[in-house]
Amino acid sequence: QVQLVESGGGLVQAGGSLRLSCAASGLTFSTYTMGWFRQAPGKERELVATITSGGTTSYADYVKGRFTVSRDNAKNTVYLQMNSLQPEDTAVYFCNADGTGWTRGLKYWGQGTQVTVSS
Repeated sequence: QVQLVESGGGLVQAGGSLRLSCAASGLTFSTYTMGWFRQAPGKERELVATITSGGTTSYADYVKGRFTVSRDNAKNTVYLQMNSLQPEDTAVYFCNADGTGWTRGLKYWGQGTQVTVSS
């Protein structure tokens, strides 16, 4: 049973910070590119950041250096450090696992965690 369990969401004031965590189980973590997506009400889900098993990162343009994605393969966990949060960052944030190599084609999603930024 593959599970992605997210934590760290909540309510924060504009300019504040949050760190999201996603703990993976039931998969060979090192074979998956991990990512974070977000979705605001009435809008499509959009990519925030990704990180490969080797540590190569990619970010959406709107992050503008404010967010940092990282992973700890020993703990099977991926993180998203969010700094200088703004009200437009308010959304449900989802953890994603995208298989590579022999696991290519396998994709899993976490349940999502709410991030609300107030002004």
